Amino acid sequence: MSHSDQLQNPYTRGIADFIGTLQYDAIPAPVIERIKLLMLDSLGCAIYGSQLPWSRILMETLGEVDTTAGGCTVWGTNQRLSAPHAALVNGTLVQSFELDDVHRVGVLHVGAVTLPSLFAAAEINPGMNGRDFLTACVAGYEIGPRVGMCMGQEHIAQGWHSGATVGVFSAAAAAAAALKLTPQQTVHALGIAGTQASGLMAAQFGAMVKRMHAGRAAQSGLYGALLARRGFTGIMDVFENPYGGFCSTFSRSTDRFDMAKLTAGLGERFETTQIALKFYSCVGSNHTTLDAIRNMQARHPFGVADVEKIQVRGSRVTVDHVGWKYVPQGLTSAQLNLPYCVATLLLDGDAFVEQFTEEKVTDPERIRVSNLVEVIEDPAITARGSVYRHMVHVKAVLRDGTVLNETVETPRGSEYSFASPEQVIAKFRKLTSHRLSAVHSERIIEQVMQAEKMSSAGDLAKLLALPAAPQ
Repeated sequence: MSHSDQLQNPYTRGIADFIGTLQYDAIPAPVIERIKLLMLDSLGCAIYGSQLPWSRILMETLGEVDTTAGGCTVWGTNQRLSAPHAALVNGTLVQSFELDDVHRVGVLHVGAVTLPSLFAAAEINPGMNGRDFLTACVAGYEIGPRVGMCMGQEHIAQGWHSGATVGVFSAAAAAAAALKLTPQQTVHALGIAGTQASGLMAAQFGAMVKRMHAGRAAQSGLYGALLARRGFTGIMDVFENPYGGFCSTFSRSTDRFDMAKLTAGLGERFETTQIALKFYSCVGSNHTTLDAIRNMQARHPFGVADVEKIQVRGSRVTVDHVGWKYVPQGLTSAQLNLPYCVATLLLDGDAFVEQFTEEKVTDPERIRVSNLVEVIEDPAITARGSVYRHMVHVKAVLRDGTVLNETVETPRGSEYSFASPEQVIAKFRKLTSHRLSAVHSERIIEQVMQAEKMSSAGDLAKLLALPAAPQ
């Protein structure tokens, strides 16, 4: 009996069968409409991010080492890179300013790891039409969140950055579907991607490299699909293997992951509709607190001068992930730190792109106000599990003795109160206005919203490029 015959890989194979056999007509219409909005949101985040300093460093560095002619589009620029480098940069762009989507239970920014791999595959496979493009997109958006749900909150709590680890499977799934790999080839694509998974949560404390984690995951998934197409083999039981498998390696113990969640409801229940969007330019764990403060201000107007103390009670993940005492360590750290983001909202009235600059990271007034914010664990929230990991109880104590309380379970734009098409399009226009003309932005919106009509998905990729400067 061969080794492959002895394999116990029902979950890896189940995922591969889904990816390899998914048809456009099997996807419910609401999922198609949602995937377009999610795609548009991620593209807007990327185009905005193309002008940021860490993005420019990455593009310039890879441009110097990349000798591949032709190449693929780097969104929001007139630069082209090889397919793997384009995936690396574009994933970094989507994640570049804490603006992109999140699957809350799976703890994954899905667009940042899925779309760069998919677009690269589309550009090197120019025959892909719009329906096939959307089908591959859904495949990627479905798989990564399920891997995150399998791993649970402990995965990120023990120090792994899920975008960099879990994200490789969304990227591989999308690229495998785009390249029309067989289920057997897709098993190998997943196994090649899974062994490249890595990323440390310590990157959130001021390092530019945190922005790059999604790009590396997208690149790894693309490599997996491209290599598997040529017959390169991967770990065939990448999820199930008890020694060195993804689940057993990235979790402290077997009772911390649940492989049944990898395939439960696959093709029937679509996790794509459970992905939330951001309307603050900071990590998703902070949004419920910011919403709570806005709600309290609407009910009882107060400003920063009125605040004596703000206490936030949340899950253990919230405390570990965003609740540390603020110390200036760079813009990445500021956007992840909850006390800093609360200070930003109180001082500026919002927490979008204009409110986060390098100069404000060391602003003494922001630091002073951040020290008024205390973040502590509420064991009852922790006990409710990952579905409620963003839930917070916020208490604002004002100088005049007023005490305000607000509980928020899910933020604006969440899967429970998803944004309208108009709100998503408005966010896209606002972000892309920094880089593109209004006419150019409208052409992208139209193409995404009618993506199923594309004769070639490469047409959308071309639209994402910045027009070349006149000679």
